[in-house]
Amino acid sequence: MSESPQAPPWDACQQTDPRPHRIAVLALPGVPPFELGIPSRVFGSVEDANGCPLYEVTVCTADGRPVASDAGFSVLPAAGPEALAAADTVIVPPTHAMPELDDGGPLPPEVAAALAHIRPGTRLVSICTGSFVLAAAGLLDGRPATTHWNLAPQFRRTYPQVKVDEDVLFVDDGDVLTSAGVAAGVDLCLHMIRRDLGTAAANRAARMCVVPPWRDGGQAQYIDRPVPAPAAASTTATRAWALKHLSEPLSLNQLARHARMSLRTFTRRFRDEAGMTPGQWLTAQRLELAKQLLETTDLSIDLVAHRAGFGSANSLRAHMRTAFGIPPAAYRRTFSPADLTGTRG
Repeated sequence: MSESPQAPPWDACQQTDPRPHRIAVLALPGVPPFELGIPSRVFGSVEDANGCPLYEVTVCTADGRPVASDAGFSVLPAAGPEALAAADTVIVPPTHAMPELDDGGPLPPEVAAALAHIRPGTRLVSICTGSFVLAAAGLLDGRPATTHWNLAPQFRRTYPQVKVDEDVLFVDDGDVLTSAGVAAGVDLCLHMIRRDLGTAAANRAARMCVVPPWRDGGQAQYIDRPVPAPAAASTTATRAWALKHLSEPLSLNQLARHARMSLRTFTRRFRDEAGMTPGQWLTAQRLELAKQLLETTDLSIDLVAHRAGFGSANSLRAHMRTAFGIPPAAYRRTFSPADLTGTRG
C-alpha cells in the first residue's frame, strides 16, 4: 500500500489567508457518537491546494467537562463554551439525555448559558434531534426546520411556532440549518461545503468519505409506510434515464410512458420514492448539472442553460436566483477555478 502524501507543516497552514472556517460542535449528555463525529469527518476532508484544512472543527461541551455518550463511553471535549464564542458555525448533534425538551421544558441552565456565548450572526446548525435544543432556545421560532421523521409529530406539537417539514433531508434557512435523522447530517454538511466552496469541493469531500455527494429525494423515502407488492413497478429506471436526457424537454407524459404507468400512478409513486414531485426533481437535477458546468467549464451561459435543459439563459438565471439567490455569472466567478475564470476574461 502506498503512503499518503505528507501533510504540510502546521505552521505553514496557520499562515494561510483566509483562516479556516471555525466550527464548534456542542456535545451534550447522551450524544450519539455517530452524529457527533459527522462534522469532524466531513469538514475535515476539505483542504486547499496545499493540503491545508479549510475548516477547523472543535468538539466542546457546555462546561468543558466530559459528557456521557449514549454508547457507554464518555466524550472528552477539546474545549468548553469559549469555543462557541469563537465559532463561525455552531453545530448541535442530538442528545438522548434531555427528556424535558420532549415536552417543551426549558434548557438546562448550563446549556442555556453555553448557548449565550454564541455571537450574533453565527451560523447555527442542528443534526437530527439537535433541532429540539435549538427550538427550546427559541432559535427556530417562525423558521422552517426539520428533524428525524419519527419524532416530527412530537416536535410539531411541542414547538408549534416552528414550521416543520419532515419530508426533506435538510432545511437551509440561511443562517440556521437543520437536518433530518442520523445520516442526513452527512447530507447537510456536504450541502454546507457546497454552499461555502462550491460543488467541486463538496464532491471531493464526498469521495473522501465514500458517500454520494447528493441524495435524490428527501426524508419521505425513509418514512415507514406499507411495503408495496413485489410486482409493483418503480420509477428508479426512469429517473436514471431522465438524468441522461436532461438537455431535452421532458414532460410528465414522457416520464410516465417511459415508466409504463398512468400519470396518476407515476406521480404518486415518484413522490413516494423520491420525496418530491417529478417537476421538482427535474429542476433540482438540472440545477446541479448547471452548477457543475459553471464550475468546471468555460461554456457560455447560453450553452450551460441548453445542456442543463433550461432552454435559455434567462430561464437559468431565474431558476438560480430563486434556488440560490445568485445568477449564473456571479456563481461562476465565485466557485470556478482561477484558471477557468482567467480564460473568460
